[in-house]
Amino acid sequence: MSRTQNLRHNVINQMIDGISKGHILSPLPSQAALAEMYGISRTTVNHTLNYLHEQGVLEKVNSHYLIVRAPDESDGFDSVSKPLEEQTCIFERAFFHMINQRKLRAGDSFTELQLAREAMVSPIVVREFLLRFCRYDLIESVRRGQWRMKKFDQDYAEKLFELREMLETHALNKFMNLPPEDERWLQAKELLDRHRQFRHTISDNYRMFSQLDQAFHTLILSAAANPFFNQSLEIISVIFHFHYQWDERDLKQRNIIATDEHMAILSALICRNDLNAMREMRRHLDTAKESMMHSISQYAD
Repeated sequence: MSRTQNLRHNVINQMIDGISKGHILSPLPSQAALAEMYGISRTTVNHTLNYLHEQGVLEKVNSHYLIVRAPDESDGFDSVSKPLEEQTCIFERAFFHMINQRKLRAGDSFTELQLAREAMVSPIVVREFLLRFCRYDLIESVRRGQWRMKKFDQDYAEKLFELREMLETHALNKFMNLPPEDERWLQAKELLDRHRQFRHTISDNYRMFSQLDQAFHTLILSAAANPFFNQSLEIISVIFHFHYQWDERDLKQRNIIATDEHMAILSALICRNDLNAMREMRRHLDTAKESMMHSISQYAD
């Protein structure tokens, strides 16, 4: 099934659901209002209205569409989209990937519909995610359905590093006090092996470091067992794990250094050397901060 047909079927199902639940009343809003409501084009709205008219759900009177009967399951299509919760996870990964691949850069404008088509999810999922994500002040709404990626400055980065240092040093302290039988000790050993393997091929695969970086910091933060920490990881992922706005000229060398620092932290952890682990973590955070500040200054020039 083509993306266009998939989108149309999804919208038809969503509009049937809206009518059934009383969210859409008779007469229906204008086509422009429906297009804005669902984050779709007027062409798709027109196709949806024509389909529901053919099914006998709607009747057109002059320029208005009236609901003449309640829709039922036979009026829609078999589910062509994943549950909204699953779509949200899909879009979150896709959004971060677009940033990582420089498809979204500081200053870029984009629409909810563009992102929905790119990730093949509902425009409603995209809008709800962006409304939540905008609290980090990295995107701004230009007008209904359109957004812009914002730039961040040194002051923003300083505040972010304060948060990162508090989260990660606290989580590391919690990790070092995990009971010996906790499965995360084994995960730390496995992650150290992954780092060692990656280190041998980093010259060719250095751009893959972001995935390893996320796995490392996710494991450390998991020891805090705090859902608020997990929420904070979202923004840290965008800024650090996905290298948002970073100057790429020395990206390979930065990733080599970060890989070595990860291994030093993991090795100290596995040996239960608390002092070395904390010292290496602070060194890693200082290196990341220095790299970020340098990149921001280069970007501003």
